[in-house]
Amino acid sequence: MFLSQLDQDQKELLYHLAYSVVVSDGEFSAEEELSMMDMRREMVLPEDLEPHYLEVKGLEKKFLSHRSRIIAIIALTHLGYVDGAFEIEEKSYLYELCQVFNISNELFARINNWVRRLVALHEEATNFL
Repeated sequence: MFLSQLDQDQKELLYHLAYSVVVSDGEFSAEEELSMMDMRREMVLPEDLEPHYLEVKGLEKKFLSHRSRIIAIIALTHLGYVDGAFEIEEKSYLYELCQVFNISNELFARINNWVRRLVALHEEATNFL
């Protein structure tokens, strides 16, 4: 959604973070894979970029602005809902990232609530088709 506002390094890191979120529950569903492909295309990343698990420690030095951190959290939270279940392991990974990004639990809860409403609206629009 706001991914074009990230710099190239942040886009690549976000792609690895996305992979880290979706595999944190031990599964990599077809929906998650398609969503990651869409994300890669939106960020204009090379098709041969292989995602890998990424530790969150130190990422605050790559996502310096509050804006870039919020963009990442929104995108990753949205990705957590792609397969229909935002698993506890996915949430835990995002809570850890929020701590590194200095994003409060309250703000993360507001972002999560907004993303859930966005997902519901998207499903409603899909039902119109």
